[in-house]
Amino acid sequence: MKTNRRNFLKHTTAFGAAAALGPSMIGSPARASGEIEVGVLFSLTGGLSIIEKSLADATMMAIDEINAAGGVNGMMIKPILEDGASDPKTYNEKASKLVIRDRLQTVFGSYTSASRKAVLPVFEKRNSLYFYPTYYEGFECSKNVVYTGAVPNQQLSNFIPWITNTLGKKKFFIVGSNYIYPREMAKVSKILIEQNGGEWVADEYLELGHSEWGAMVSKIKESGCDVVLSNVVGDSVVAFYREFKNQGLTHDKLPICATVTSEIEIAAMGPEFAEGSYTSFPYFQAIDTDRNRDFIERYRKYVNDPKAVTHHALESSYFQVYLWKQAVEKAGDISADAVREGIKGQVFEAPNGTVTVDPENLHTYLTPRIAQWGADGQGTIVNAYDAPTKPLPYVAYGETAENLFCTGAGLDTTKL
Repeated sequence: MKTNRRNFLKHTTAFGAAAALGPSMIGSPARASGEIEVGVLFSLTGGLSIIEKSLADATMMAIDEINAAGGVNGMMIKPILEDGASDPKTYNEKASKLVIRDRLQTVFGSYTSASRKAVLPVFEKRNSLYFYPTYYEGFECSKNVVYTGAVPNQQLSNFIPWITNTLGKKKFFIVGSNYIYPREMAKVSKILIEQNGGEWVADEYLELGHSEWGAMVSKIKESGCDVVLSNVVGDSVVAFYREFKNQGLTHDKLPICATVTSEIEIAAMGPEFAEGSYTSFPYFQAIDTDRNRDFIERYRKYVNDPKAVTHHALESSYFQVYLWKQAVEKAGDISADAVREGIKGQVFEAPNGTVTVDPENLHTYLTPRIAQWGADGQGTIVNAYDAPTKPLPYVAYGETAENLFCTGAGLDTTKL
């Protein structure tokens, strides 16, 4: 996946001109020029750029579509693009630049939970708003973040029972990259595994970006497991799946069931390495609707790549810009406080189906799905809920925790 150079240059040229417009007029619907500046913060370089370039592209595509249709209340959106460089420290620095120096009220960005955690103090201290498009581990309800990716009850609460009941697998080897998302997803998984009559035989980690998976795959072979639950992230996914096959393991006998592996990692590794494995996401490119087919076609045209793939975090990056647009139009104001109120209950017909922002926790109603990967690099949807599911970021701790931590999205629970 490559960022569309023509569009990148078009936007970055505009950024220089926009810098002269002066500070944001807090409480006003736009800057003095009649344009609304927003931040776009993803990794365009480093190991996570394999995914994050596509998230930046999808965000830019939504912005360009909105501008082409007349903008937001007649005002054009001016994106300021920054590179998180696959590094949480850089993310914090770039977020500080966008919020403090550029005085932006809204930023769209991040892929990993490590980068989200790195920028969160900036947005909470300055009371700006961050739109986060990635599936994540939950255990957070900040009033300064709108979460548009899946949380565990939209990705694991369907997946673990399906693995034990439909696949008949009971002995889980949990493996992940060594940071907060995989470790917290493992905690939720263990609860669900035990509730569904299974057991976990190992819970192992390698550093994010690690490329030598020989020893880990050997551990999997020797563990006696009958299923691998993968929370491996980024370009490590490619190395892991290739080594898995290279050591003679096959998904028909020992399937990898993943919470991260999407169309884009499979395109990078080669579909033969993932064929027969499974992933749980609310969105797959394989969703067979006119709306999704049109979205895929428009995205491929936008990035000038007829073979470009779409995936869950990309799709969330796209539709969250439209949710923000609707919130601004409802509020008549670009301030974080106004948009926060305006976003509550917003509904949008996204490529994955109907999405709604929960007014209590600022997370998003999404439809859980499970797909098995084929030889063409695409998923066949083998299980799907009939309707979108309420997001429960504290599902592992039950309904009492949801009510305590998330009602009104008004508590800083990031350290709980």
